[in-house]
Amino acid sequence: MKKEPQDVDDYIASAPEWARDTLRELRRVIKTAAPQANESISYRMPYYSHNGRLAYFAVHKNHCSFYWIRAEDKKIFAKELAAQKVVGSTLQIPRGAKVPVALIRKIIKLRIKSNGSRREK
Repeated sequence: MKKEPQDVDDYIASAPEWARDTLRELRRVIKTAAPQANESISYRMPYYSHNGRLAYFAVHKNHCSFYWIRAEDKKIFAKELAAQKVVGSTLQIPRGAKVPVALIRKIIKLRIKSNGSRREK
């Protein structure tokens, strides 16, 4: 990415061609799982929030990343994440790999529930 993206459409359009379908799929999954979420750009990446942080995603040289932040979620989804490349709180989707749609949907749904619980306290 050369210039600062103005919105998620701009971010995806300025990504390398090989990454665009992956980024569109990440966006679709997040928006489907969290239709009420706010979509914006934060730290030069697409960012989703609803009563707090839900997720970010980004393109890198040879992979796309889905950032979901919480270590607790890694424990809950440990079995499913074992088949994925995970670095810290980031799920990396290698160039040409399929987006783990069901897993990301579950993570987003849990984040919504967790954010709602935190808000009620």
